[in-house]
Amino acid sequence: MTQKQNIPSAMTALEKRSITGLSSIFALRMLGLFMILPVFSLAADQYNGATPMLIGLAIGAYGLTQALLQIPFGMLSDRIGRKRVITIGLLLFAAGSVVAALADSIYMVIAGRLLQGSGAIAAAIMALTADLTRDEHRTKAMASIGISIGLSFSVALAAGAALESWIGLSGIFWATALLSLVGIAVLHLWVPTPTRLVNHRDIEPAPQQFLNVFRNADIMRMVFSIMILHCLLTISFFALPITLFEHAGLAKDQHALAYLPVLILAFISMVPFIIIAEKRRKMKPIFIGAIAALAFAQLGWSQLSNSLTGMLFCLWLFFTAFNILEASLPSLMSKLSPLANKGTAMGIYSSAQFIGAFIGGTAGGVLFSYFGVSGVFIAGAGLTALWLLVILPMRAPKHLSTRIIHLSDISDQNASNIAQKLNDINGVVETIIVVEEHVAYVKFSPDDIDADALDAFHA
Repeated sequence: MTQKQNIPSAMTALEKRSITGLSSIFALRMLGLFMILPVFSLAADQYNGATPMLIGLAIGAYGLTQALLQIPFGMLSDRIGRKRVITIGLLLFAAGSVVAALADSIYMVIAGRLLQGSGAIAAAIMALTADLTRDEHRTKAMASIGISIGLSFSVALAAGAALESWIGLSGIFWATALLSLVGIAVLHLWVPTPTRLVNHRDIEPAPQQFLNVFRNADIMRMVFSIMILHCLLTISFFALPITLFEHAGLAKDQHALAYLPVLILAFISMVPFIIIAEKRRKMKPIFIGAIAALAFAQLGWSQLSNSLTGMLFCLWLFFTAFNILEASLPSLMSKLSPLANKGTAMGIYSSAQFIGAFIGGTAGGVLFSYFGVSGVFIAGAGLTALWLLVILPMRAPKHLSTRIIHLSDISDQNASNIAQKLNDINGVVETIIVVEEHVAYVKFSPDDIDADALDAFHA
């Protein structure tokens, strides 16, 4: 018999504690990664051997090791424990920060950034979040982590620009190391330890499913999208600080004051578009419009480099669009991913995000060497145009939700029969039974679902 899934009970104090702790760890780590973005291309000429190409590589290097190790670290956490893997990852991140802080050559900075990225703990944190929260609160838990990442990104851009004029690049790297150690303290002093580890089908990847994900055109469009989005982010922030300083006449110590109001305004501007996309089922047009806005921002930067007002307007446009896409892409992935492959799809998606950061940083340095800042922005606009061509054939996603139903009486013998009964309920689109977890993952249309039948379902 199933346990009924009526109105979910409120989060327990332990669940709230788990979510705030893990969101804080994620935010502290992302804060450290992003603080160098608005300042590094301007200040990195202090390092021996620095060239634009190597500076770009240093900006994006962390993305390479993040992409390579994200999924292996997540799988390792199933074997040796989530907290142990997260601790190792944060120590690696701190060690990389120390290497970069002590660097006197650009090669040592690159080594430090690669070591920072090797602490690939995103998948392990997601799995630990799922371990410590009940299934009906998982969506809220993941949303909280997403919000913490978005806020840390905005804070990092303003804080990085301010800190560089105060403590320099090495000081930022030392601060990053300290933030990692604070994260370890939060993990062990605040975050509870789960009583058992569970493989979560909707969170964690399964190697045998990779080919199925790569064959799904709609999922791969989302994977391509997150890769290009973070490629544009790092490629833009190679050229943008240089342009603001050398062309628009904005002093280095004024960058933080310029970024902060623009970022706040962009965050506010993004909200109505997200509401329209979700509530009015306009996800595809909002998505395409945001991509087009990124292209206009890139073209604007290439043509208005001598106008501070024009540059800041394009920065607002860029971050409004970036925030819309960063918030909507995980939602689209969830809607488009078949239940059987959802964890694997999200693992590939996460890796693609960091691959994009690596490509963007490296490409920014190369393009700047040959074509200057305008060439970087024009290339970004061209890349965005390619992205539009890839996305235009995408089918508008159906508005779907997922529910996890616990099954107390389930076996290999009756699993197919239970799945069929669930699929027969009006509005249910797909059902996956996981016998070893004693749960059914049910994807359904909120507009069409027979809620009473789903709530009252029993095997």
